[in-house]
Order: sequence, then C-alpha cells, then structure tokens
Amino acid sequence: MTHGVASGGARRVNPLSDPAARLVIAHRGTSARVPENTTAAFDHAWSLGVDAIEFDLRLTRDGAAVVIHDATVDRTTDGTGRVEEMSLAELQRLDAGFHFTADGTTFPFRGQGLRIPTFDELLSRYERGPFLIEIKVPAVVTEARRLIEQHRSTTRVLMDGADVGSVTPFRGSPILTGACFDDVLRLLPRAFVGAAPAVLPYSAICIPRWYRGLPIPVVRLAKLVRGRGVATHIWTVNDPVAARKLWESGINGIITDDPETMLGVRRMLG
Repeated sequence: MTHGVASGGARRVNPLSDPAARLVIAHRGTSARVPENTTAAFDHAWSLGVDAIEFDLRLTRDGAAVVIHDATVDRTTDGTGRVEEMSLAELQRLDAGFHFTADGTTFPFRGQGLRIPTFDELLSRYERGPFLIEIKVPAVVTEARRLIEQHRSTTRVLMDGADVGSVTPFRGSPILTGACFDDVLRLLPRAFVGAAPAVLPYSAICIPRWYRGLPIPVVRLAKLVRGRGVATHIWTVNDPVAARKLWESGINGIITDDPETMLGVRRMLG
C-alpha cells in the first residue's frame, strides 16, 4: 500500500523545513479518532490530506526500531512492560488498539489486529511522506539512520528529539533535524532582542506553547528563526481558535491529534 505526498518528477524541498509553509501535521496519526502510532491512524491521516505525519521511535531489546511514544506498552496495548526490555516478536503480539476509546465507554478497535509498527514497515508502506520523527531514545539513532538510507528516504524525514544525542548524529548529513531542548534554551534570550545566530544547525523548531506551566514565546521564536530559513511547528494543538491565531502569527506547522478539524481551519484562512 502506498500513501503520502506525491513526489512528481523533480526533487522536492521537504515542506517541514519550509519557513513559508502552513502545514497540518498529524500527531501520531489521527490519534483523536484512531489508536495512535498505528498504520490505521496513519492511513486515515493520509486519506484526509494532511501535509505530514509525526510519530515516535524507540528501540526493542533485539534492536528493532519501533513506532511507539511511551517507554512502556501499558497505556496503549493489552500488555505491560518496557519497550527496551521486550523483543519485537513480543511487542507485535500485543493489541495496539486495546485501550483506545473516543467516548470513554466503548473500545471499537480491540481485537481488530492493530499492532505496534516497525519503522521499516512504515517506510515501506508509505513511500513518500513527509514524516516528522521524534527520537525518544538516542539508542535508536543508528538503526533509524540505516533504515532511512536503505529506503532512500533522506529527503522526506525531519528528525527531532529533546536529547542532544537524538539529533546531532544526523547533522552534517542529508537528513534534516529539528532543534533539541538545549538548542531551544539557547534561543530563548535571543528571541526577546531579535538577534539570531548567523547560522542554525537545524531546519525546524518543534515546540509546545507551554513547558512545565510556563509560557514559551513561540511567535517571537518563529520570527527569530524564520530569518535564518528555519520553520516552526507547534505541538499539540487541538483548539481551532488557537490554531488559527498561531497560523496568522507566522507559525508554520500545527501538530494536532485532530487533523480533520485543522484542515478545515486552514481552508477558511485561504
């Protein structure tokens, strides 16, 4: 099965690095409506016409790169345990739709065959992308890069992560990266004086509006880095009024659990 953004005849710029773009980025797929980080959620997101999909990578005990957000399988599957302590075979026996409910009462995806996907599977299934990929543990970097290169996918991914060890191994290669936590911290004082470094080693900043109860000056940061050709994406935004204000303020990407609603907001903006 092939999904994603058509590449056309010429090499395309990765839209996740475009500081002039206005993107709807599906957070772990359409995770408000379909179990997160599953092929069902990704298929649904592409069918809606999203610009990109965000998902998370971790490493199994036997070295497979798998698509799951949490350090454990407890919240999203019918199993228990830490991802890093389980084999791929053990993980893929679990029901990844077990706990999903949209109404708090029914669990329509239980027993429907949803599994934790591998990164290899996603790169094969979706031949174009683009993908905003959060590296949850630096240990998965080597395998992630191997698969990206094997699938000739260097131009359709942007690698992000809070830990400096999650992003710096990709820098200096054709694989684009986002700013890590330390990168953003270094930018904060500059955002208030409007003095950006001459060169930034990343192609996007992916940040929330709040961190530990404190507001982040996302619009100031976006303005600062835009002048250096860097895009700004905000997570996780599900309020259409907030999304509209962010786009009108110069934010590029809205990372959302509800891309269907956000696509409607963008259409209204013209």
